[in-house]
Amino acid sequence: MKFFFATDLHGSEICWKKFISSGKFYEVDTLILGGDMTGKAIIPIIDQGNNRWKVTLLEQETILEGKEAVDKMVATIQNRGYYPHVTNPDEVESIAKNPEISEKLFSDYVLQTIQRWMDYADQKLAGTGIKCYVCPGNDDVFEIDPVIASSKTVQYVEGKVIWLDEYHEMISTGWSNPTPWDTHREEDEDALLARMEAMISQVKNVENSIFSLHAPPYGSGLDEAPELTKDMKLAYAGRSMISVGSKSVLKVIEKYQPLLALHGHIHEGKGTRKYKRTLCINAGSQYEQGILQGIVVDLQPKKVGSYVLTTG
Repeated sequence: MKFFFATDLHGSEICWKKFISSGKFYEVDTLILGGDMTGKAIIPIIDQGNNRWKVTLLEQETILEGKEAVDKMVATIQNRGYYPHVTNPDEVESIAKNPEISEKLFSDYVLQTIQRWMDYADQKLAGTGIKCYVCPGNDDVFEIDPVIASSKTVQYVEGKVIWLDEYHEMISTGWSNPTPWDTHREEDEDALLARMEAMISQVKNVENSIFSLHAPPYGSGLDEAPELTKDMKLAYAGRSMISVGSKSVLKVIEKYQPLLALHGHIHEGKGTRKYKRTLCINAGSQYEQGILQGIVVDLQPKKVGSYVLTTG
């Protein structure tokens, strides 16, 4: 069998569409998404009157003239992984005074976007025979899980053991070790280890299995991220890199030696690392540029055949 793996889309509309199109483009049997589907912020597009709107994206303020310019900016914001909100100064003031309104608005956009993504997948994958497995990541709220599970063509696989084909089983989790951002699906190493062990105990042939684990193994080189100061700023102008991966992920890989381990989480960590017989791959991410990074893997009955890291 042949599959395409990607991860860390973080709300990028164009990256999701590329992911769904990858089945046909790379001529694969299966699509696997390894976590972090949702965006990080709302970007207001504020009505200024006289058919003009103001928007600030990536610290750059722009004045838009006419609905066509607004529609184009909406698409640009969505492709960069944010949630555009066309609004007016009164609503902006009201939201600023009421954090619960802001939280509700963000939640609504997250769920609307995931539903739109599932609808798009159902439209494009129906009748193709291409399987699609999706696992939320540590940045993703739990409310998206039932939306994914309701899809006709996308299978929700968090915490599950599934058969990719007659030879290979796959375990999946988007949970990570603790991060500085206190995200939705993170836990201490002991709890993460117990979570993974619970799945592994159900695998019939672990030596021939695939571990889809959002967090890369600690010290693998696939887990190197810019060092941060205590106030969450880049240390040494971002030139200092440190390992931030999971020690429990490293432990299960070294203990069980699966055929293949798929990772994400650390966007800068694209690459491969071999632990004895286990090939570990981090797909990396450039979602803000609308670039989909991924991996095409040819799985043979008892080994990994060819594999290619992709960018497109």
